[in-house]
Amino acid sequence: MKKYSFLIPTFIAAALALGIFVGGKLHFNDTPERLFTTNSKKDKLNRLIDYIDYEYVDEVNTDSIVDVTVNSILEKLDPHSVYISKKEMTRVSENMKGDFVGIGINFYPYRDTIAVIRTVKNGPSYLKGIKPGDRILMADNDTLYGKGIPSDVIVEKLKGKAGSPVKLKVYRKSEDKVITVNLKRGIVPIKSVEARYMLSDDIGFIKVNRFAESTFKEFKSALSILQKQGAKKLVLDLRDNPGGYLGVAEQMADEFLKEGKLILFTKNKKGKVDKTYATDDGSFEDKPIYVLINERSASASEIIAGALQDNDIGTIIGRRSFGKGLVQREMALGDGSAVRLTVSRYYTPSGRSIQKTYANGNKDYYQRFTERYHSGEMISVDSIKVADSLKFTTPKGKIVYGGGGIIPDVFVPIGTNEEEAVESMDSLGFLSFFVFEHLDEDRTRYSQYSREEFINDFRVDDILFEKFVDYSVKRNLKMSFYDYEDNIKLYLKAALAEQLFDANIHAKIKSSEDPMLKKVLQLDNPTVKQGKAQVIQSAN
Repeated sequence: MKKYSFLIPTFIAAALALGIFVGGKLHFNDTPERLFTTNSKKDKLNRLIDYIDYEYVDEVNTDSIVDVTVNSILEKLDPHSVYISKKEMTRVSENMKGDFVGIGINFYPYRDTIAVIRTVKNGPSYLKGIKPGDRILMADNDTLYGKGIPSDVIVEKLKGKAGSPVKLKVYRKSEDKVITVNLKRGIVPIKSVEARYMLSDDIGFIKVNRFAESTFKEFKSALSILQKQGAKKLVLDLRDNPGGYLGVAEQMADEFLKEGKLILFTKNKKGKVDKTYATDDGSFEDKPIYVLINERSASASEIIAGALQDNDIGTIIGRRSFGKGLVQREMALGDGSAVRLTVSRYYTPSGRSIQKTYANGNKDYYQRFTERYHSGEMISVDSIKVADSLKFTTPKGKIVYGGGGIIPDVFVPIGTNEEEAVESMDSLGFLSFFVFEHLDEDRTRYSQYSREEFINDFRVDDILFEKFVDYSVKRNLKMSFYDYEDNIKLYLKAALAEQLFDANIHAKIKSSEDPMLKKVLQLDNPTVKQGKAQVIQSAN
């Protein structure tokens, strides 16, 4: 059968780039002669926009011209100096702040209605009894059903000010009736720590998906819970984490480093160097830590991995990280838009920059990333090309390299095309949508399971597996389904658990066949043969 692969990550640029523009207010006071003087570069741009706005023969949306011009300018700088339009700014700000104001649901636009996947625990909808499978038909006088309503329009109608009331018309499919629910909008968290659990009797696991304002607080809470459950060692999963705030990464690294240890230093265009050292606040110093990274771990993720590696702390496991060693600062432009402009480079404690070259432009920059999949470096660490000039040494004599990412201490190759395809079907939501439709037929069939019973006792049967194969084939997905039956069944179970319970249990279930977690257990106890990762169950 034809192989189905998701290996080429064309979405990486969007995951790693934000937005930027440098400009000024428009002026009409200058003489025409000044327009072309060497000291009026800003005036040239402003005057050109004014001429188009007021004199051009056709009506033109000059806002769109400005956006195009700004992005064209920024493309000449570096891949991470980018512009955030006014429209994008709210979404970006919410994501980095770590919360927003809404009604607290996850939903699909499904067959012309809003179908609730699950409610946020203790959120407004949860507290008012809205259930998975409910359809939200109206919010006050706004109709939310019908063809062609974009998801962002739906979200905007469900948002509002904190504490503002909203009356929802809800169709409850399980009871075949329409009900009215009155609630008040509240603050809904966007979680950075998407999973935390005990991997073994003494190893805790925390997965962090980005570095937002709320991330360190979430991380500290998760770490405290795991320590109370007996964690004396930690797995910090930074795979697919594109980064975020520099200061949050510094705080997290400080948890593992003794006072006085260098975390990183930055250098700007004037040569000014700022160094950041660990404080005495760390709560997990002198304890074994394993950091998981892959080719989509970038920026703040690389800061943590580099700080620990260069201080000979812990073990970095996985594949070479993305290679982003630039620091951006966000600057408001006064009209609701903003820029994130690269203002310095950061260096790991040994003095290495892990920024890969962008000398040949943005297209070449991201092409170099995809070339990793063809060069063999995802399969073998020996295929990673490194220059002797970028060789550095840690205090204990370990050789590390700069330029193009963090090379892990222990390499774990990428899976086969089919294995990666199954992972992509999960991460991109294909499995989730299938599971939603399956649950929507009859949710009561799973009502007897508690969290622990579902993890320990539930098995995906052949009937559900065959339904998924048929569902996939009808949507033109072709792969060797039966060769990967056990893996697909595991992922189906995890997707079911996420919608029935939460993302934490989803991660727990998948961990039993995770190659990097298997490697952690093998390194932690070399006498034990590498098999399925054990997951210690708990009520949390």
